[in-house]
Amino acid sequence: MTELTTRAWLLSDAPQTRRQAKLGALYQGWLTFRANKLAMFGLVILILLVLMAIFAPWLSPQSPFAQNLADRLKPPSAAHWLGTDALGRDILSRLIHGSRITLFIVGTVALIAPVIGLFIGTVAGFAGGWVDQVLMRITDIFLAFPKLILALAFVAALGPGIGNAVLALAITSWPPYARLARAETLTIRHADYIAAARLQGAGPLRLLIGHVWPLCISSLIVRVALDMAGIILSAAGLGFLGLGAQPPMPEWGAMISDGRTYILDFWWVAAVPGMAIFIVSLAFNLLGDGLRDVLDPKGAKE
Repeated sequence: MTELTTRAWLLSDAPQTRRQAKLGALYQGWLTFRANKLAMFGLVILILLVLMAIFAPWLSPQSPFAQNLADRLKPPSAAHWLGTDALGRDILSRLIHGSRITLFIVGTVALIAPVIGLFIGTVAGFAGGWVDQVLMRITDIFLAFPKLILALAFVAALGPGIGNAVLALAITSWPPYARLARAETLTIRHADYIAAARLQGAGPLRLLIGHVWPLCISSLIVRVALDMAGIILSAAGLGFLGLGAQPPMPEWGAMISDGRTYILDFWWVAAVPGMAIFIVSLAFNLLGDGLRDVLDPKGAKE
């Protein structure tokens, strides 16, 4: 099958099989996403971030933990492309290895928080009544507190550390997803196909998993992509305050904290990890805008 034939097969207005219809929808979504140059730019940055994290041991010129006080606070040069910190550690090496921590935080929170929010929101919207009232009041309590302040409280109770920081961020990030999932569920719980499935003997759990959740996932994916920048900033904030990754781990927020004392004279110590956070956060925002165009075209137009 030639490229033109494959393209025509994917873009057919009358697909012959379910597989053709699904592949055609994916291909059309890719074409829409590819047309957004900024979204493609964000995707390229994130792909480079993933590759940098995977090949960190081979890409970093030095060990991220190796100290050399004779080279402390050296400016960017051929020997140290991004300079060194107060302990003589190579900032480029620490930045590369720190990408692993960033991806770990983002990936873990993205796996935990949306799942919790999806379950609570769909149960509340589908069940209604007192179940809806109780679950949404709990959600309102979480939403009443700023996310970072609430995360600080959880980390203070659990103790500092990257694991506890991720857990705190996940616990404080689910309420918006629950609200979104509930709103989606309320619009479809009385649909004809839900009533037909119920008449065929489908129970509440089967209706939720098989019919309600698939329609909520696209909106959640867009929201997750747009929220990743905030999660990275919250994680960096915890690291900056000493409640996230502990020394000598090369977490970007902790690196900024280490360099704040020297910000006027040795700007690169804090500016380089700060720029990395900015670039990755921008990439996630651009990617989220592109996914919104593909998965939620109505919302994109509004």
